[in-house]
Amino acid sequence: MLAAVLTLVWRQVPSARELNRMLARENLLWAKATSVSQQALSQRLLTFPASMFERVLSELLVTLNQRWYQRKKRPLPLSVAYANQHFERIWIVDASTLEALFRKLKSLESETLGKLGGRICAVVDLKTRYPVQTWFHERPYAHESNFVPQLLELIASKTLLLLDRGFWNYSLFEQLILAQSDFITRLKTNAQYESVSILSQSRTHRDTLIRLGTGYQGNPILDLRLVEIRHGNGWYRYLTSVLEADILPPYVIADVYSRRWRIEESFLLLKRLLGLSYLWTGSVNGIKLQLWATWLLYAVLIDLSDQVADELTLPFDSISVEMVFRGLYHFTQAFNQGFATDIVVYLTAPENRDLSIVKRLRPKRAKPPLDLSPFPS
Repeated sequence: MLAAVLTLVWRQVPSARELNRMLARENLLWAKATSVSQQALSQRLLTFPASMFERVLSELLVTLNQRWYQRKKRPLPLSVAYANQHFERIWIVDASTLEALFRKLKSLESETLGKLGGRICAVVDLKTRYPVQTWFHERPYAHESNFVPQLLELIASKTLLLLDRGFWNYSLFEQLILAQSDFITRLKTNAQYESVSILSQSRTHRDTLIRLGTGYQGNPILDLRLVEIRHGNGWYRYLTSVLEADILPPYVIADVYSRRWRIEESFLLLKRLLGLSYLWTGSVNGIKLQLWATWLLYAVLIDLSDQVADELTLPFDSISVEMVFRGLYHFTQAFNQGFATDIVVYLTAPENRDLSIVKRLRPKRAKPPLDLSPFPS
C-alpha cells in the first residue's frame, strides 16, 4: 500500500481507476504487479492509517539529516553560515491552506467540488530544507494561533525561528524567550513600542533596543531589538529577540529573514509539482495520508537535489528542484536501457546539461558584499 500511495504522488496518477490498471500490469516501486478490485483499492486508500506514513517520514529524516551534514562541498549562504555559529537550529514556520478537493476516488464522486481541505502549519529547516514538523487543522481558515501550543512543545533552546506576521503573538514571543530560543519577524505597522537605546545607525540602517507593548489586556511588555534596513525609498523593519548585535548583526538579520521564502518554495513544490493542490479525499485520514506521502517524496527529492549541488560544488539555490524531478523520468529510461546506474552521476554529467538541472543565471544588479559588522557605520 505504501508503494501504491507513493506512486499516486510520484507518477501524478489521475485516479484510483488508473492506479488499479497500473497495479495489474506493472510493478509499482518495490511492489509486484497484482490484481485487485477497484472498489477494494479505493476503500483501502480511504482507511489506510496515515500514521504509518508519518512514522516512515520521521525515520527517513534521521537518515537524510545525517547524510546532509556529511556533504561538505556545496556552500551555505554567508548569513546562514554566520547565524549557524550561534544557533543549533534555524527553522522557518508558516501556514498554508490545502486547496480544492479533487475527486480521485470513485467512492467520492457524489462529493461537491470546490471544498477546501483544511490548513497545515509546517516547520522547515532553513539549512537543509527538510520538514521538521507538520500539523493539520480541519478548518481551512484556521488562524496561525491555533498551532502555537504545538509549536511551543516542539521548540528547544538555541533555536532561531523565522516567523511571518501571522504569528504575531506577544505570549508566543515571551514563551520563546523563556525557552531560551529566539525569533525574527517583521514589525507590524500598528505595533506600539518605546525606543530605549540606539546600538548603531547610518544612512541605510538603524539598530535600536526597544520595549514592545503597553501591557494592554495583560499582554507582556517585551525588551526586543528593532532592525531597520533601507531598500530604495522604503524601510524594512525586523523585530528580533536577539539583543546582542555581535550574535546577529543588522544586515545578517535582514539577509537571514529574506530566506524565509524557502518555506513558500516548499509549499509550492508540494502543491504544484507534487500534486497537493488537489486532494484525493475529504476524510481527515485521507488528507493526512496524502500530506505525509507528499512530504515523504518531497524530502527524497530535496536530498537528491542537495546531492547534485554537492557533486557540482554549487549552492543549493543554483539547482532546479523541479528539473531534478523531471530528470527522474529520463534517468529511468536510461537505466532501463543499460546506459546509466547512478542517478547523481547521470544528472550531473556534462552531456546531460540539456536537462537544465542547473538554473540559468539571470542578469542581476551586483550586490555589495554582506556587511557582517555588529555596528555598521
